Amino acid sequence: MKKKLLSIVLASAMTLSLVACGSSAVSGVSQDQQGSDAQQTTADTAAETTGEGSGSDLNVMLETPVESLDPQQATDGTSFEVIADYTDGLMQMDADGQAVNALAESVDVADDGLTYTFHIREDANWSNGDAVTAADFVFAWQRAVDPEVASEYSFMFSDIGQIVNAQDIIDGKKDKAELGVTAVDDKTLEVKLNCPVSYFLSLMYFPTFYPVNQAFFEGCADTFATSPETTLSNGAFVLDEYQPAATTIHLTKNENYYDAATVKLPGLSYQVIQDSQQALMSYQNGDLDTTLVNGEQVDQVKDDPAFTAIGAGYLWYISPNMRDVKELQNLNIRLALTMALNREAITTDVLKDGSAPTYTGVPMDFAAGPDGSDFSADQKKFEDVCRYDADKAVEYWNKGLEELGATSITLTMIHDADDAPIKVAQVVKEQLETTLPGLTVELQQMPKKERVERMQEADFELGLTRWGPDYADPMTYLGMWITNNPNNYGFWSNAEYDKIISDCTTGEIAMDPEARWAALYDAEKIAMDDAVIFPLYTQCNAELISTNVSGIEFHPVALNRVYKRAVKN
Repeated sequence: MKKKLLSIVLASAMTLSLVACGSSAVSGVSQDQQGSDAQQTTADTAAETTGEGSGSDLNVMLETPVESLDPQQATDGTSFEVIADYTDGLMQMDADGQAVNALAESVDVADDGLTYTFHIREDANWSNGDAVTAADFVFAWQRAVDPEVASEYSFMFSDIGQIVNAQDIIDGKKDKAELGVTAVDDKTLEVKLNCPVSYFLSLMYFPTFYPVNQAFFEGCADTFATSPETTLSNGAFVLDEYQPAATTIHLTKNENYYDAATVKLPGLSYQVIQDSQQALMSYQNGDLDTTLVNGEQVDQVKDDPAFTAIGAGYLWYISPNMRDVKELQNLNIRLALTMALNREAITTDVLKDGSAPTYTGVPMDFAAGPDGSDFSADQKKFEDVCRYDADKAVEYWNKGLEELGATSITLTMIHDADDAPIKVAQVVKEQLETTLPGLTVELQQMPKKERVERMQEADFELGLTRWGPDYADPMTYLGMWITNNPNNYGFWSNAEYDKIISDCTTGEIAMDPEARWAALYDAEKIAMDDAVIFPLYTQCNAELISTNVSGIEFHPVALNRVYKRAVKN
């Protein structure tokens, strides 16, 4: 990681249901996610019954392949979901998205909020028979902050989690052994923080904080988490079919799981299908129990009892490379581009899945402030710089061309090779070229992994991308745009912005929820006024979920979908 991303200190971290996308849901009623990249739900009562697993495997469509099953290296929502299928952390999400005990049977928090002591379950075991110990967490967390491992989510331990010495270790100033986490004994884990972090327990269900068995890891050498033989389970399922870039993944119920009585499914069978028509046919043929649908497919299936729209939490946006592309260093050009985007047409005419046009840097229906209000309820607060206005776009465009001494511009936009991004990229190209005379937009589609790598390396001009929330606070978005953050794809830098984010992390403002909230608004305004990103829409997933399936839990934060209580009749 490079420098700061953020942290929220003594902030009220609350998650709102994504009402713009329909009701909150369990499968068969309504929802899906992230980022990173899910909707909070109430568990179906059918999933609460006890007993042995029954029925057949749940067949689930994945839109993108797994990128990594190493919990300290994974960065995408698909990978996080699969890792969480077979691995528990200290805490889990309940059906409403709240942190509840998992591998930790109990936790003690010091009065000053600076020390957490986790007591690990005596009946928590790895699938090779080893007990889950505090040392497993120490090893995993030290890996996460180790500069030689270079985890992209190391900031979760420093800026967000505020664990003692995490930042100095990431910066190479201290040894990883000095991280503020200690195995007091086999079943007692002590964590020291720099300052109180109100949402700290909710971080414990994020996969980067999951444990790793050191002896097993070292026995795998460089092959860890690349096959069933090089993974260990301590969770609801056991991975028994997987290889990198695989199009199928299979997991079987873990009969030795400490909470096995809750797990009803005998197994999970994932199929990676990136073509939406093929996915729909697989569902209709009975090969899938759940699948995404989009565009014209929604019109075909919207009256089906199995159809539901589920808030996904992702903010889709276009990022301009402001470091290397001189045309995009021009503010008027950037303002012209964002003003020329008809977001309503994209969501209504192209996606048709309940996704909502978005005109803010933080999506709506996501984070609630001290008074319970939605941080981004007012979608017109930045309308001076972010709205659809063709005439104003042309005005900015002509001014920008004059400043550049140019009459035309050609820009290349990279995007994922999945169905929805392809369609959105095509309509974005059409809108921009139609509205802005002299603009040519060339499209390049590629696998998501390649697109992310190119954006991180500034090997792009425009990038169609998305971000899902890792935790329920505006900082999960606003923290991306501080100087040198690896997710700051536009390579933007603003000293005033950086200071506000820093003050909201560890300064006095951080201790005052109302003052902090106001400061975050100020930071967002700076970024929007400078057109750091061009927000497009907040994603909703239109899905078909077989009516004989219930109990899938969906969340907009951290974990997309949870199958522990799912039932297939």
